[in-house]
Amino acid sequence: MERIDKEIPDKEKIVTFRNKIIRWFNKNGRRYPWRETKDPFKILIAEMMLQRTKADQVESVYRRFFSTFGSPEDVAASTMEYLNEFLFPLGLKWRIKRFKEVSEALVSDFDSRVPETRESILKLPGVGDYVAGIVLSTAFNKKEWIVDSNVVRVFKRYFGIGTSKEGRRDRHVVEMAKEYASCRNPGKANMGILDFAALVCTPNNPKCIECPLSTKCARFHARER
Repeated sequence: MERIDKEIPDKEKIVTFRNKIIRWFNKNGRRYPWRETKDPFKILIAEMMLQRTKADQVESVYRRFFSTFGSPEDVAASTMEYLNEFLFPLGLKWRIKRFKEVSEALVSDFDSRVPETRESILKLPGVGDYVAGIVLSTAFNKKEWIVDSNVVRVFKRYFGIGTSKEGRRDRHVVEMAKEYASCRNPGKANMGILDFAALVCTPNNPKCIECPLSTKCARFHARER
């Protein structure tokens, strides 16, 4: 069995990495309507739409959805058939019920407000750690972490850490993500690493030559040898 290096980089290295990501994001970050709002309900719904769906496909659905539905009460009071008229372009029809369930839970259990703690927001139907972290960091500026395959890939390449096959569940990766998000603008930091993974540190054929992080990247230097 392959040995996994679980040593976490020191705080200074993570801070340097984060600062570079944020600087890159300020110039190159993608613009979407759910990033132009601080409304936690809109951000939550957007993240639910984005599950297994490309952002460009979600944008038009998001705009049309919120031109009709303004609150959790509106969604909770709607029929499944009516919601389907707005959400069917996303595919994965099973998700439509989840939008209604989440909205109903917000109305009945949280006074129609998205909760501001990870413990509470995880009580919403179908909301996991990733969505919780994105909503809390971008809507409430909470120092909350996110980990998905994209974050794991960037951490693994840049810091040269080892991970298991399910890297997003590795404790040392989560601890790194928590340290990474412990800053003045955790939402920007989290969005930055997601965009960097999508546009530069891609799964295949990453743009290493033009990468602003390459001078300290473990993978880049390993390839140079």
